[in-house]
Amino acid sequence: MGNQEYNQEYISVACNLCCPLPDITIYITVNSRRAILKFCQTAMKIVLENIHKSYGKRTIVSRVNLSISQGEIVGLLGPNGAGKTTTFYIATGLEKPTQGRIYLDDRNITHLPIHKRARLGIGYLAQEASIFRHLSVRDNILLILQQTRVPRRLWEHRLNSLLQDFRLEKVANNLGVQVSGGERRRTELARALASGPLPPHFLLLDEPFAGVDPIAVSEMQAIVADLRDRNMGILITDHNVRETLAITDRAYIMRDGQIFASGVAEELYNNPLVRQYYLGDSFQL
Repeated sequence: MGNQEYNQEYISVACNLCCPLPDITIYITVNSRRAILKFCQTAMKIVLENIHKSYGKRTIVSRVNLSISQGEIVGLLGPNGAGKTTTFYIATGLEKPTQGRIYLDDRNITHLPIHKRARLGIGYLAQEASIFRHLSVRDNILLILQQTRVPRRLWEHRLNSLLQDFRLEKVANNLGVQVSGGERRRTELARALASGPLPPHFLLLDEPFAGVDPIAVSEMQAIVADLRDRNMGILITDHNVRETLAITDRAYIMRDGQIFASGVAEELYNNPLVRQYYLGDSFQL
């Protein structure tokens, strides 16, 4: 830093534009304040640009373009074999495209692995169960907090906030093996948000409604909508089409490795090609 002097102080970040969960104290330089305030005024965006994916001579995904901005819920849907899972994994960093680029605003993150994308504020909730079955719900979340740069003295505050936000207070001391499917999914979602010093700007959800009962689905929908209202950008891929379209601001429909339709739920519902190749004539919103 040369001879430049930096004064350090604790500040409370209560800006919902850049911090989905308010009242989080972080340690910064005073000189960073202007940059943070400028950042808070601009919604971030993930862009997948002209994505191709092939395995040998077999093309799985071709010419896919999509985007997710902060403050919106976007669906990525389609029949089995459409390429949506591969596209979703490319967005997370679990797969690399054969061609094409992925941007976080102006930064090319195409070749960044998933753990480095997490440091940039891109969270991920896997379809597979990730809860530790023989730890309590509280300890499941605390274990993740302990791996972050959150100061130790703030662990308890952050933990209690997550338990409250995800409606887990009543089961906080229950073991992972004892909780319901919906409680497990909410715990995993809380863990995803606990994985960095600040909550992520984006959350990529793989089958969030799978294996949970209708009441739990409704609770998850409410939580995801609340995260959107706190300016988090959310991408959902799920086989539960009706439940997904009920909360998305817009969605992409894939077929044969390409996006062949996009729009809000009503537009997709009234699209004859979407009904023919995906939803079916009997589908109702």
